[in-house]
Order: sequence, then C-alpha cells, then structure tokens
Amino acid sequence: MPSSAPAPLASELRVAVGRFVRRLRSERGEADLPDAQFGVLTHLTRHGDQTPGALAQHERVKPPSMTRTVNALTELGMVEKVEHPTDGRLVVVRLTETGRREVAETRRRRDAWLAKTLYTLSAEDRELLARASALLTDLASC
Repeated sequence: MPSSAPAPLASELRVAVGRFVRRLRSERGEADLPDAQFGVLTHLTRHGDQTPGALAQHERVKPPSMTRTVNALTELGMVEKVEHPTDGRLVVVRLTETGRREVAETRRRRDAWLAKTLYTLSAEDRELLARASALLTDLASC
C-alpha cells in the first residue's frame, strides 16, 4: 500500500505520474513526432503564432535547438514561417492545417487509449481518479 506521509508519497507520486505520462505519450499521431516537436504544435494550437524565440523560452530550450525543431516541423509541413508583422528581422511560426490535424489525431488516440483503460476500472476507482485529477490540477498551479 502506498504511503500517505508527504515525503514518501511525493516520491511514489512522482514515479507513478512519470510512468503514466510516458505511457500516454507513446500514443502518437500518424507523423509519430518526438515530444519536443509535438509540444511546439500544441503550444501553437493553444497560443497562436509565435516567434522561435518565444517558443524556445516557453519550451525552456536554447534558441538554436528551437530553430532545429521549427525547421523539422516546417519540412514536414506542420508549421510555416511567415514574416513578423512589425519587425522585418523576425519570423513568426504558424501552425498549418497539417499540423492541426496531427495535434487532433494525437489527442484523439491518447483520449481513446485512456478511455479504453478507464473502462477496465470500477466506478469507485474512476471516481477516485476524478478526484485525483482535480487535486493534480490544483497542485500543478502551485
């Protein structure tokens, strides 16, 4: 039985969440994008067009690394680089329809895997996970 004392629980929860996230991320769309590339697509989906510098800052990577990621996504047709509206020295990265479809398909596959897995649990366990989901959301905002 897992511990409820804060220090051991922290370790157990970290390991469990890490394993869960790795398993969920293994469900991918047709392009089978690496996590870093998919992360850029989801950020663009949520926040709209961004400069490579803003993307690098958000993803906590160095600008040359983001340039490689953006170039790879451009070659795949997932994003396009367009002129910055106010600063001609900069470009803006824009999600393409292909990129939108990849995000939607990956999310669909992840949701399908998780729903299928949740159906194997009892109603009580699903209720417990619903409460845990709310708690995890609160913890993430601390």
